[in-house]
Amino acid sequence: MSLPSEQNWLVLNNLITDLIKRGYQIPQGINPEMGLIRSTISSYKRDPSHPDLINGLANAEMSLNSIQATLLTIAEENEGEEYVDQWLDLLKRVMRGEEVLEFPKSRSKFLVNSPPGLTTGRINLRVPLAEERVQEIAEWNGLIIEFEDDVTVELHGDKEDLQNGLKEMGSFFLED
Repeated sequence: MSLPSEQNWLVLNNLITDLIKRGYQIPQGINPEMGLIRSTISSYKRDPSHPDLINGLANAEMSLNSIQATLLTIAEENEGEEYVDQWLDLLKRVMRGEEVLEFPKSRSKFLVNSPPGLTTGRINLRVPLAEERVQEIAEWNGLIIEFEDDVTVELHGDKEDLQNGLKEMGSFFLED
């Protein structure tokens, strides 16, 4: 089950995509901010009791509110009230705790920024490898893993866990 903030993020992300398809400019800082918010929410879900992650989620929700206001202004100025009402309806349902959208079943939810309190490592492999093996090592070491493509992996976790996971994955860097 997803969190209301996760659903809010998903609705706003879809709104951004729709506005771009319709040819509108999205203010420059919004996409990177959405990436940071997504990684913050993912981190919080991993450890909802961690004080830094609780504060991070609260800040992420405030950022979502600000982004929502900006996007709805763009939508209203360009597409009109009926278009805005469709998105507001989804956002109201999210506030009531409904799950209105599903995340795409993608193996990659690439995190652009490091979640608060965690260290990030990014590795480029010489050859694509068994995704399951990398995920297994990441999970064993308590790391968040994101696949950018077949040969680029981003890992997030406590510094010591990250170092241990990277050591274990070291064999993947060796040439045949």
